[in-house]
Amino acid sequence: MRPPRARQNDPNTLGARHVARIIPQGWQELEVTGAAQREIETLGRLAAGLPPELTVVHGVHWTRLDHGTAAFGEIDFVIVAPSGRVLLIEQKSGFLSETADGLVKAYKGGEMRISVQLGRTLDALRRRLAPLAQEEALAIDYLLYCPDYSVRQPGTAGIPPERIVDAGRAGALCRNIVAAFPAEPARPALAARLVRFFADELQLVPDVSALVGRAEQLVTRLSGGLASWARRLEFEPFRLHVVGTAGSGKTQLAAALLHDAALAGRRALYICFNRPLADHLARVAPGRDQAMTFHQWSDRCLRRAGVAIDYAIPGAFAQIERQVAELPVSDGEHVDELVVDEGQDLAPAWREILLRRLAPGGRAWWLEDPMQNLYDRPPVESAGWVRLHADSNYRSPRAVLQVLDRLVRPPRPIEAASPLAGGAVEFLAFADSAGMVAATKRAVTLALQGGLRLADIALVTYTGRDKSRLLHLDRLGPHRLTAWTGRYDLYGAPQYSPGDLLIETVYRFKGQSAPCVILTEVDFEAIDGLAERKLFVGMTRAAIRLFVVLSERAARELAARAGDNGRVPLPSIVPAPH
Repeated sequence: MRPPRARQNDPNTLGARHVARIIPQGWQELEVTGAAQREIETLGRLAAGLPPELTVVHGVHWTRLDHGTAAFGEIDFVIVAPSGRVLLIEQKSGFLSETADGLVKAYKGGEMRISVQLGRTLDALRRRLAPLAQEEALAIDYLLYCPDYSVRQPGTAGIPPERIVDAGRAGALCRNIVAAFPAEPARPALAARLVRFFADELQLVPDVSALVGRAEQLVTRLSGGLASWARRLEFEPFRLHVVGTAGSGKTQLAAALLHDAALAGRRALYICFNRPLADHLARVAPGRDQAMTFHQWSDRCLRRAGVAIDYAIPGAFAQIERQVAELPVSDGEHVDELVVDEGQDLAPAWREILLRRLAPGGRAWWLEDPMQNLYDRPPVESAGWVRLHADSNYRSPRAVLQVLDRLVRPPRPIEAASPLAGGAVEFLAFADSAGMVAATKRAVTLALQGGLRLADIALVTYTGRDKSRLLHLDRLGPHRLTAWTGRYDLYGAPQYSPGDLLIETVYRFKGQSAPCVILTEVDFEAIDGLAERKLFVGMTRAAIRLFVVLSERAARELAARAGDNGRVPLPSIVPAPH
């Protein structure tokens, strides 16, 4: 993860009482290009220029999977007023054509008449909203926003001129929106149902890898299971143990739960073991001090209680765990929503410490994936909890999962739910340390030749910080490496060395992803359980392309396990330089 970009003129943090409500939050952190960048710019304009009583629901960078088909939403922005009146805004960036049939937008697959597209969207939406209105009158209107194009002949555009805001009137966008909402009595129940409908229908749960500012996304995606329907479960007491494979949406579910709790006025706490993941969730959580690692949280509890902490003594962390377990819990320290992410990394005793902080009637969520247990923790008992299995991976290309199925053999079958097939997994083997560096350089070159950029690539080392050779390099060929320095700034943000190509350990990169992952420094004599899990974690970080740089002996082990049926490509040797 690169250091987060500085946020300037953030309308959700500066003067937030005077700006529109934006759903979902965290959109300022998206690193995007092209048409998506134009939509984010528009969102900033709406957030800063609309009154606070309006709610803006946006679908930028999200999609859902429906019956195996990637269904991209056609509504860019939905604005809901307290009266329940709805305004749709369709944004068409770039060049448009004015034809005898009206305004036309060219796409790779052909041309689309904008009036026809809007008509279909409105008709479908009215049918879907009819049951939701519960026989109340429902008003839906629309605007076409063309920030880059001035319509020369509005009368023949196929859309009423008063519903078009083009480049010449872009500065009046917010005024036109406000004018579309006449003074009407508030209908808070209907407005709340509509907001919830659009948030759920458009599946507006941000992809955690985009929200943490990792890489500009080449493909927008969203896991379509956990983040939408697990939140609708109801039972008492609410203790839900989610066993979800990589890419099933566990962390996206966690982010959605924090936002749900904030909207309902419930106090929430998110706990994980992985510091980068906690830092990322803290940045997108709606409130402060909601997301942290178990030891960060323990440190905070002890300091509030006046307990001195000395990290220099041997066994400091074990002592902290004992001390926080003995702390009394006052009423003001209870939480209504406890969310534990990457639960396989937590020790069993920590669960009881956390559950003591749960308020009566509170809800507890334990999210984990045993295949990502890199610390050999014993499994946490969940007797009396409802268990939910989520075996669909929406992130990893099908090519990656096919290879994993042969090499790792996960205990439960994983459904390949990504709309991407992905390129073939490429293995590059090395004979010695110099060959490892050469093979990793070669993998970077192959990725760049395939059209990827340095910003799309993450080097993920199979080994830890102490044993890695690559983590101690400043450059890899012509590319400067950016790596965590092991230090944090005064605000608790991790500090990274300056560079263009990210390198992380497989331990720190858990919970994150990148369009292209180069899993490197892979070496083992035999494939034991830990080797399987490290391969699983490292390989499932890739969203588009995957390269594996491994030793010759590890290559032989994997080739033997894969068999000779040709389903798994055999590694090719990159010789060490003379």
